[in-house]
Amino acid sequence: MTSQNQTSQENKLLEETYKNVKMGADAIITLLPRVNDGDFKTELSSQLCRYEDYAKQSADLMQKSGIRPKEENPVSRISAKMGIAMNAMMDGTTSHHAQMMIEGATMGITDMTRILHESEEKGVSGEALRLAKDVTAYEEDTVERMKRYL
Repeated sequence: MTSQNQTSQENKLLEETYKNVKMGADAIITLLPRVNDGDFKTELSSQLCRYEDYAKQSADLMQKSGIRPKEENPVSRISAKMGIAMNAMMDGTTSHHAQMMIEGATMGITDMTRILHESEEKGVSGEALRLAKDVTAYEEDTVERMKRYL
């Protein structure tokens, strides 16, 4: 594999990592005002900080590579926010909110695992791969932490 192909795949990995953590942060921002359980709100606030830190790390790596972080399509972003808000309004229990977070994190894990395998097969290594693995492990841990709220 050529170095150019590795660079292209690394950029794709960074873009997917950035997109994943921004979606996680947006979901939490949308859900937080609807949360009444203080312990759960603290947990979500902690997750938000972690997702924002991951977004900054991935954006910094992207800029080092000469690519600009792309925000999600505004229509998709608004649609996702509306879906979360409607879902949270239909059932405002902590258990339901935890279930929503588990489902979102599971989608993130699936997307990240797919791009990680593809990237490893194409010889990507270094900071981008480490960050993507950290994000995936964090989301796996998030699923486990959310289970106590079910």
